[in-house]
Amino acid sequence: MYILSFDYGNKYIGIAVGQTLTATVTPVATLSVKNHQIDWPRITTLIQEWQPQALVVGVPTHADGTANAITAAAQRFGRQLQGRYQLPVHTIDERLSSKAAAERIALEGVSPSQIHAVAAQIILETWLASPL
Repeated sequence: MYILSFDYGNKYIGIAVGQTLTATVTPVATLSVKNHQIDWPRITTLIQEWQPQALVVGVPTHADGTANAITAAAQRFGRQLQGRYQLPVHTIDERLSSKAAAERIALEGVSPSQIHAVAAQIILETWLASPL
């Protein structure tokens, strides 16, 4: 089964797709968020294309686990996804995903413009590896 993951941000949303059987994850897209407007048509297209069984949203926190300025917005985004697409939405702590994505990009020579999609990839890899 396929799962889409999201690295939510005020300016960009990174998206990755993963396959539960093989536990492989691939960065898919980075969407721009302009004037707080999410590109719902593009997300709808990706959901129609991949037909995921579930969605995973990374929820950012401070290093000590407390909420930061974007925590509530990421949680609201997860609720919006669930309401629009009627799919299960799982959240996962993603406090270090952007740093890990920057390191992966540097090591693998991936374009820096893909940092948000790579962060979504790391979010889903972490979720797939976590005990359910």
